[in-house]
Amino acid sequence: MGNWRTRALTLFILAAAALSGCAYIDFDKLAPAKISGSLFVMWVGEGGSSGDGRFVFVPDPSDPLTFRRANASSPGAVIQPGLMYTDGGSIPKVAQVFNGLSPWGYAPAYMIHDWMFTAHHCLVDGEDNSRFDQVRTVEFNDSARILGEAIQGLIAAKRVKRDDVAGIAITNAVGSPIARRLWDVQGECERLKVSAKHVAAVENAIPGSSRLVVRRLLKIAPETPRVSAPAATIITKVSF
Repeated sequence: MGNWRTRALTLFILAAAALSGCAYIDFDKLAPAKISGSLFVMWVGEGGSSGDGRFVFVPDPSDPLTFRRANASSPGAVIQPGLMYTDGGSIPKVAQVFNGLSPWGYAPAYMIHDWMFTAHHCLVDGEDNSRFDQVRTVEFNDSARILGEAIQGLIAAKRVKRDDVAGIAITNAVGSPIARRLWDVQGECERLKVSAKHVAAVENAIPGSSRLVVRRLLKIAPETPRVSAPAATIITKVSF
C-alpha cells in the first residue's frame, strides 16, 4: 500500500505541474543546505484546513536557527528567521496520510520558508525594515528551491529519513501556481505581525527571545511592547 501511495502521489505531482505550466523542480539535484541553531514553537490557537494549529516561531536568543545555502552567492544565502506566526508545513489534512507529509515533519525548513513569505509580504507592503535584508532579493522561484535545499540539508544531517515522495511533493507544492498567488497577495503585512499579546506571552516564557535577537543580531529597535500576559507554554524545542 505504501508503494502504491508513493507512486500515485508522485504521478499526481508531475501531472499537476505539467497541466499548470509551472516549472518542475528536480528535488534530487538540489544542494543540501546547512542548518544550525535552535528554535522554539509555541501554540497560540487552533488551525484551519491545513497545518496543525496556529503557532509562534520563537528564535532562541542564544542560538538562533540559521540556514546557509551551499552557494553563498545565491539569493537568501544566509537566513535567520525572526519572530512570526506559523502553522508548520500547511499540509492539508487529506495529504497527511502520506509518509513524510506532516505539518512538522521538516519543521526547521518550514520555518525558513514561512519567514521568506512573511518578509516578502511586508517588503511588498512597503515596510523597509533591516530585519528583512537577508531575504530582500529572494524571488518566488528561489523560495521553493530554498525550502527544498533545507529539506535536503535535514536529510544530509540525518535529522530526517529520505522519503521517496515527501521532499519532491513539498518542494513543488510551494512552487505551484497556487503558492504563487499567495506570494503575490498584497496588504498582508499587518495581519502577519505577531500581536502585542502574543509577543508578551513569548517574552514571559523565553526572556529575551523578542528583544535580544532583534537588538544583537539584526541591529534594530526592540519589538517587545509593554503588555502584560500570562506565561506561555513551550511546545517544542529543536536544536542542531
